[in-house]
Amino acid sequence: MSTNDRAGEPGIEWLERRFRAADIDQQRFDDSSLEYRRLFSEAWGTFLLVVVAAGGGVVGAQAFGGDLTLAMKALAPGMMVMGIIFFMGTISGAHLNPAVTLAFAARGNFPWLRVPGYIVAQFVGAVLACLFLQWVFGDIMAGATLPGPGVSTGTAALMEGLLTLGLVSVILGTATGARNIGIAGAIAVGSYIGLVSVWGAPVSGASMNPMRSLAPALVGWDFTAYWAYLVGPLVGAMIAVVFERILRGSPTKAGANAAQGILGPGDMAGL
Repeated sequence: MSTNDRAGEPGIEWLERRFRAADIDQQRFDDSSLEYRRLFSEAWGTFLLVVVAAGGGVVGAQAFGGDLTLAMKALAPGMMVMGIIFFMGTISGAHLNPAVTLAFAARGNFPWLRVPGYIVAQFVGAVLACLFLQWVFGDIMAGATLPGPGVSTGTAALMEGLLTLGLVSVILGTATGARNIGIAGAIAVGSYIGLVSVWGAPVSGASMNPMRSLAPALVGWDFTAYWAYLVGPLVGAMIAVVFERILRGSPTKAGANAAQGILGPGDMAGL
């Protein structure tokens, strides 16, 4: 064996270990007996997202929260999503959002059979977050998403649709298969949410998530303009699926495998 062959062995062994680990992750992702982990992950992750997103407004409305600026409130959810993707993206995909779950399913990267469970888990997590905020601080509607002063509900719906179109485009373009994982996905998605929220929040609240908007409205029992936060994100997400098809074509098993890093060790074409 030549010196060059021996030098290449560590790299090949590393690739083989990587592929074996990815195969195990994929098997676990497809194992229906572990669905409870995925659902718990979605509920817990959505709780964390909503407690930060709605909590910025709730705490900011308190005397001791007066130093919270709009930029702080806008950037916090993006940073939280980034952290969530890092710590649980490989478990459930870190959807945290019915619009994202539906987009993955419509794209063909996520089983429709799992969609209802994910949406219920997201609902539970979001509502528990708002109940917690209401119990600890009160005035949950201070964390609700509403059109800004002088902004019509229609304009808010258009803004939510546009922001969600961009968000889901980023997610579909950087997510691994049906899972929102990895450094690239975490940074891209978290950064997008934080940056667009800075300028979108004064217009519509920059929800981009029907469940994030529903939970405070339900706990506070005030559904003013809620339709904008349901219709806008869902329409934006579906348009993003169409755009993804135009950009990348139809999803294929080989493409999903390549995106998920589970190509066989002998198939080097996708590396």
